[in-house]
Amino acid sequence: MSDEASEQAESETSEEAAGGIQEGDFVRLAYTARTVENDQLVDTTDEEVAEEEGVADQQQSFEPRVIAVGAGHLFDAVEADFTGGEEGDSGTVTVPAEEAFGEYDEGEVKTVSADRIPEDDRYPGGHVDIDGQHGHVETIIGGRARVDFNHPLAGEDVEYDYEVLDTVDDRLEQAEGMLGMYFDADFDMRIETDDVEEERMVEPDEDEDDEEAEPEFETEIVEKETLYIEQSPQLQFDQQWMMGKQQILGDLIDRLDLDRVVVEEVIDGSGGMMGGMGGMMGGMGGGEEADLEAIEEELEDADVDMDEITDELDEDADE
Repeated sequence: MSDEASEQAESETSEEAAGGIQEGDFVRLAYTARTVENDQLVDTTDEEVAEEEGVADQQQSFEPRVIAVGAGHLFDAVEADFTGGEEGDSGTVTVPAEEAFGEYDEGEVKTVSADRIPEDDRYPGGHVDIDGQHGHVETIIGGRARVDFNHPLAGEDVEYDYEVLDTVDDRLEQAEGMLGMYFDADFDMRIETDDVEEERMVEPDEDEDDEEAEPEFETEIVEKETLYIEQSPQLQFDQQWMMGKQQILGDLIDRLDLDRVVVEEVIDGSGGMMGGMGGMMGGMGGGEEADLEAIEEELEDADVDMDEITDELDEDADE
């Protein structure tokens, strides 16, 4: 066989080997994970399993999850088992402790002053955060406490039973799946192509030798594919959302081949005194003639002293 024919055969073999599910694909996955030693439930997408284990009342959804292969949403050993496979494939994978939640480290069990533990958590089994580390209380004797800062599942091999239900090509479903791995919230999203103005520096003419000349810019209209996310009220005070959304949304842009993400915060008007006063004062500021008698009645209803406001306005005018 000639070198050229040999290279072609190797190329075709590589393409065949790279068939099926690959890194960067999105799949809908059902799985249940348990510790090997004592069959403790670690995670599940099955609502029946959650009910049997008594965790169905927790504030999370138990349903198949859409994951991006290679994004770190699952342990590498699990993803490696179905990579190259097809829809409908299933399997069982054991993830060793060192690849799961780490080996158990006796050095992570430390003695601390009991005063450093909030009184409500000062009991064996209580969960605490000390110096940026999360742990659980083992014992409390006198004024000292033994706290284990190992992960609760450290040292445990974990067995995953999984099934690849289907591959997901719809990008809104892909976005929902990625965000759902971090936040248990409903996202109202849409993808639109927008015309956006951008400033572009104009390249100087070749015959211009003035190196000190100010750079010139021009405005051009470019199309940007944008994912709009309406920020739900439950996310407004979510610490992980506030601290990590930049990195998470950046990863989402890369994996969905988007130009940008716009997060929209919707604030509903609630009316009431402040809403009424806002409109009223806006009318006065606009230079329109206000109905002073009606204003005074509103202020009386709102228990606001009209004379005090008038004095403040006069002082501002004198300044």
